[in-house]
This record gives sequence, structure tokens and C-alpha cells, in this order.
Amino acid sequence: MRRKKIRYGEHDSNFGHLYLPDVGPNDCAPLVVLVHGGYWSVEYSLIVYSAIAVDLARKGVAVWSVEYRRVEEAGGGWPGTGRDVVAALRALDGPVAHQLAIDGVKVDRRNVAVVGHSAGGQLATWAVAQVRAEVGGFRVATVIPQSAVLDFTIGAADRPSVQRLLGSTFDEAPERYRDASPASQEPFDALVAAIHTVDDASVPVEMSRRYVADAAERGQRAALYEVPGEGHDAFIDPRSAAHRQTLRVLGI
Repeated sequence: MRRKKIRYGEHDSNFGHLYLPDVGPNDCAPLVVLVHGGYWSVEYSLIVYSAIAVDLARKGVAVWSVEYRRVEEAGGGWPGTGRDVVAALRALDGPVAHQLAIDGVKVDRRNVAVVGHSAGGQLATWAVAQVRAEVGGFRVATVIPQSAVLDFTIGAADRPSVQRLLGSTFDEAPERYRDASPASQEPFDALVAAIHTVDDASVPVEMSRRYVADAAERGQRAALYEVPGEGHDAFIDPRSAAHRQTLRVLGI
């Protein structure tokens, strides 16, 4: 397994780590994009997902784990933070593809998965909606929001972290809240496979239940997997049942 740092923009936080699995020249590795959580704040960075990225790479997966400008950084907040994740996805068909070619790692470009935990789940789902699940020759087949904040307009509008991200209250800027909510996006041609820990005290499982229930009305393919007995941070522990469920959804 090797790790390469790749830049996709001008800001110091516009970069990602590309984890390259040890595969043969004729193998075609799955490709997973990771978008970390942490309240959209600089208190957290992509290293919170490092153990998961390493585990995936050791299982033969190519992993693009992305950083982005967070609320406290110049240009961070909304919409800059969201636009960074869109740019990181577009980098698949640019510097990421270039590095894969240099290292001789072939990936399945038509079956990309984008995984995001908590705040990262909001960013991952929103960003895939913006690119319509297509980036050049890469197609996103599955988005996996893990215990994610999927709707800012119901149940999350009064959260201080959400108000910091959006720079206003819901009453002051309801359209901004809707524009940033995955639940308000036009349907796109990928499966949103929401995984949520039932004992999550940070983001209640009802958030994902409601998102999936409403998805059919909007024409979005979606499924829900509930993981009992674990809390919000289980997704960043490779020993957890939440991670095992993620692997099952990924087909790994």
C-alpha cells in the first residue's frame, strides 16, 4: 500500500490522500472517495478517516480521501466548503487519474463509491448531486452517507454547527438551507445507501429514515441500513459493526 498527496486547488486545504493498493497490472481495483466529518470545522481533518482508508487499501481498494476548506478557513463555510468537495470529485478525472496511471493502478471508473461520515455525508451526497453522479469518465454508482445530516430544514436547522456552516439562521435564509440540503436536491442516477447507527446520540437515526422514505417521492434511489448497538463515531473504527456494514454495501 502506498499513499500520495494530491492537490486539487489553490488553498492549503485543497488536497487529498490517494491510497494505492498492492494490485497486479491486470487487476481492476474498486475506487472509493472518502469525505470526512467533524462539524465542518478545522477541529477535524481527513486524518479521522485514515484508519478506514488504510483498511480499505489493504483490502485492495483505491481510496481518494479528501480535505476541504472548513468554516474557520478563508473561503470556507457555504458554499465554499461544498464547492471544494465538488472540485475534489472532479479531480478524479484529472490529477487523481494521472497519479493512478503513473503508478499503474487500474480502477473501476464506472462503479465509484463516495462515502461520507456525519458532516461529510452531507457534503458527499450534495456534491454527487451537483455533478449528477458523473465526472468525465468516472461514474458514481453509490453514495454512502454514514449517520449523516441529510436535511438542514427539518431537525437540524437549530444546530450551532449548521448555522456556522451556512452563516445564518434558517429564518434568515431558508433558501440557503434548502440549497445545501441533500434532501432538497434533484434526483441523480446513483444509489444513496444511508447507513446509520441506531444508538447515535449526535445525529438521530430518524434523519436517515426520513430521507430514505422521502427519496421515492423525489425519484431518488435510496436504501437504509441500520446498525444496532453502536454510536456516532463507530464509522471511523475499522473494528466496528458500522464499518463492516459499510464494507458489505461496498461489496468488499
